Amino acid sequence: MLEAVLNEWQIALEQKKNALEACQKEKGVQSCLKCDQLLHCEVREAYVKAVYESMSKGETGGFEF
Repeated sequence: MLEAVLNEWQIALEQKKNALEACQKEKGVQSCLKCDQLLHCEVREAYVKAVYESMSKGETGGFEF
């Protein structure tokens, strides 16, 4: 069961990463820092959230490294 949960977070992270990379490619930038939408980007926000969720496995509080 634990492995299935880990896969769920990993899959979600990979999907958000792919969306972020597609957005960067579409806008012709290699980094979000070079995009004028940096502070208001829903794609980047979703990716950052997925990173935190994958590190915490959906739990609030500390991260598992």
